[in-house]
Amino acid sequence: MEFQEAVTRQRIPRTIRKGAVERHHMQTEKHKWNILFHRSSSSKQKTKPSEIPVEFLCPVSGTLMKDPVIVSSGHTFERACVQACNTLGFIPTLMDGTVPDFSTVIPNLALKSTILKWCTDYSLDPPNDKTTLNFFSAEKLVHAKILETQQQKPKHPKKNEDQDAGAGIDHLVTDLITHDTWSSDDSPLQLKTPSSCYSSPSSSSADIRAFNLNPKDEDFVRKLKSPLVFEIEEGLISLRNTTRAREDDTRLQLCTSRLLSVLKPLIISRYTNIQVNSVACLVNLSLEKINKIKIVRSGILPLLIDVLKGGFPEAREHACGAIFSLALDDRNKIAIGVLGALSPLLHLLRSDERHRTRHDSGLALYHLSLVQSNVTKLVKLGSVPILLDIVKSGRLGRWVLLILCNLALCPEGRDAMRDSGGVDFFVGLLKRRDLKYESAQEICVSVLYGLSHGGLRFKGLARAAGAVEVLMQVENTGNDRTKKMVKRIIKILTETRMEEVLEDSGSTRCVSVVKKMGLAQIHKF
Repeated sequence: MEFQEAVTRQRIPRTIRKGAVERHHMQTEKHKWNILFHRSSSSKQKTKPSEIPVEFLCPVSGTLMKDPVIVSSGHTFERACVQACNTLGFIPTLMDGTVPDFSTVIPNLALKSTILKWCTDYSLDPPNDKTTLNFFSAEKLVHAKILETQQQKPKHPKKNEDQDAGAGIDHLVTDLITHDTWSSDDSPLQLKTPSSCYSSPSSSSADIRAFNLNPKDEDFVRKLKSPLVFEIEEGLISLRNTTRAREDDTRLQLCTSRLLSVLKPLIISRYTNIQVNSVACLVNLSLEKINKIKIVRSGILPLLIDVLKGGFPEAREHACGAIFSLALDDRNKIAIGVLGALSPLLHLLRSDERHRTRHDSGLALYHLSLVQSNVTKLVKLGSVPILLDIVKSGRLGRWVLLILCNLALCPEGRDAMRDSGGVDFFVGLLKRRDLKYESAQEICVSVLYGLSHGGLRFKGLARAAGAVEVLMQVENTGNDRTKKMVKRIIKILTETRMEEVLEDSGSTRCVSVVKKMGLAQIHKF
């Protein structure tokens, strides 16, 4: 009994100690979890940044970028600032002394998503239309930078003429400040850091030329910027009559970046006379070869395309003429196609009631189809059946045939033309003896020659349409160039190749060949 009582006394303290250890362990774990929860919850809370990262700011405006773009030199700017600099001919010099190249603009999607993520992490509102610069605000900002640069330049009044010129510039500066004032309240996302660019010495002469208006230019700009509609109409009519002259270099003198920037909002005006006359003035200015590339680089082309889509009928007619004139310069062809002019031009060619509109749209499409990228776009737009229907209707046959001839030079165009019955259609045109113009025969042969590179499918379609007999007749009546193409097409249609033999032999001949091979093998055994 004494032994059992001793053992019981020893067990009770052990149990008590064990329970105390378990309670202590539970309290320790609970405290540990509290610490971890406190750390995790506190780590989610980020304090607002004191400054915006420099790479998120536009070097021109110094504001957080909404639509960042990369230019040819590798720098990143806000899109509106790049457009404003191109319009006004302003080339800034950055803090590191480099000068950007604004000739090419590519969206910087990576930086745009990084800026949005940064705003989300710090619970900040992302940049929007109210907090970022639009084109007009950016243009005012660039105006102010140019004027500030001109004021910082040293003056050397040696002669009375220089003093008069300086007075003219000061008067112009005052006029710009009066018409294009902008307050600090309107500027988005005010920062403590100043703007990180200034005008370079190389660009100062360009800036002075952009604002040193000649006497002819100054009067038109003053009228076109008037708040009164009738004064704007009078100024446009006067400008239209002036640019219609061919004797001197008036068009070259008037086609300045300043005048083009004033014409921009007038092209999409809701007043009929303003829209019609402003587009007509642009057509007259584009007649000079030097002005064509300048007009495209000014940013007016998207506005012309908007007129094609929904402008007044007479304005659409002038817009087709302007795009046709601009497309004569090879440097503009790709830009016109990329900006979306092909679809409205094709629509006007098909459905517009004005003959001049259809004529100029056909001319524009012909010159634009001389570029491979535009040919591919036209095929994807489904232009081949539309153009074939236009030729069948007898409207604008010559220019539409030339467009089809250009389309037949690419593989996509050949496939679409064969699918639309183009081979049978052009063979049928050659059968007719009453073609309206002499070159129609040569154009039809050129299209068939382009389609002849389609291989066996073209041979089958051409033979079914009786092309060989028709081409032999054309060979006797056509010119030398037509005869050469006809001989090549006939040679392609009459020559026999191994794959054609296998295709024409059929299953019966294949079976007989197999049997002969089998008999030969048996004979060998």
